[in-house]
Amino acid sequence: MNNKLPEAGMPASCEVAILIVTYNSAGEIGAQLDELQDGARQHGWQVIVLDNASHDGTADRVAELHPWVTLVRSEVNLGFAAGNNLAARHARADLLVLLNPDARVSPSTIARGAARMLADPGIGIAGGRLLGSDGRDQPSGRLFPSMLNDALALSGLAARFPRSRLFGRADRTWADPSLAAAVDWVPGAFAFIRHDLFVQLGGFDVRFFLYYEEVDLCRRIRALGLDVLYWPDLEVQHIGGVSARSVNRASGETFSDSGSQLTLWRMRSGLLYYRKHHGWLAAWAVNRMEAAWHALRAVRHRRSTSVERAAKHQHASHHVATLHRAWRETMGGRVSPPTPW
Repeated sequence: MNNKLPEAGMPASCEVAILIVTYNSAGEIGAQLDELQDGARQHGWQVIVLDNASHDGTADRVAELHPWVTLVRSEVNLGFAAGNNLAARHARADLLVLLNPDARVSPSTIARGAARMLADPGIGIAGGRLLGSDGRDQPSGRLFPSMLNDALALSGLAARFPRSRLFGRADRTWADPSLAAAVDWVPGAFAFIRHDLFVQLGGFDVRFFLYYEEVDLCRRIRALGLDVLYWPDLEVQHIGGVSARSVNRASGETFSDSGSQLTLWRMRSGLLYYRKHHGWLAAWAVNRMEAAWHALRAVRHRRSTSVERAAKHQHASHHVATLHRAWRETMGGRVSPPTPW
C-alpha cells in the first residue's frame, strides 16, 4: 500500500479535515460522528475515518450509518502514525485535526481552535485540555522524555508529589491546568496542525507503530522554531486506551498498570525515540535504568510468601525480561520491528 503523503502545495478545498484512525472502535465511533456531523456540514469540514483492519465491524458501521464521512479501509493494521499519514493523503484542507475515536469534542471547540491556528502562522501544533470520563485532568501539555523525567516516574516521586515543580515536571502536574502554555508536546488524541507543515515534515515517523509518534512530531516542529501550545479552554472528554485494550491478549503482550498501554510496544517506541534523538548511549541507559529498577523490585519480593508480593515479584521479573526483548527486537532502538506489531 502506498503510504506517501501528498505533495506540498496541494490545493485545499476546505479549512479543516478531521482525521480519525480507528481500530476495533465500533462502540465509540458512532457517537463521536453523530456529535461531529452537524458541525462538519455547517462549516464544510472534511471528516476522514481511516480504519486499521478492524475485526469488530467498525468500517462497515461507519459506511452504513455515516455515508457523509470519507472512509478509508486499510487491509492491515498500520498503527497510529502510518494510519494518520494515509488519512492525510485524502485530506483537502488547510488544517488537520487529529482526533482519537474515544475522544468527544464539540464542533464549536474545533472551530475555535481552527480559527486560532489559521490566524497565527507561528503555531506549529496545538492541543486542548483532555479530561477523563470522571472529569479529572489527563496530561495534556508535557515535557519531552528524558533520563530525569523517566527516573522520577519510575521512582514514584512524580505520582507522590504531583505539585512539585521538580517531581511533577514531566506531565506539568504542578501547573494550573486552566492556564494556556507553550509546552514541549501535546497528545495526538486531539491536536491541530497545518496540512502543509505536516507534509513538509513527512508526517509522522512510521517507525513508531504506536506511542511516542506525537512526541517525535512535536520535537521536529519545535526544531523549526514553531510553537507547540496547550489551550485549556478547548476541552475534550477522552477515555483513553480503548483501541489498545482491544488487542488480542493471546498475542502474549502485557498491559501496563494503567491497563491502557501495551508494555512491549511502549518500550520499543521509547527505544526508537531515544536512539533517534539522543543516540545509542541514551537509549541503552534508559533501558538499563528501568530494568535495574524492576530487577530490584523483583529481588525485594522474591522470598515473600504473600500472594500479593509474589505477584509483584513475577510482574517485576517479567517487566525486566520484556525490556531485554524490546532492546533485542529494535537492535537497541536502531530499527522498528516488522509491522503490524
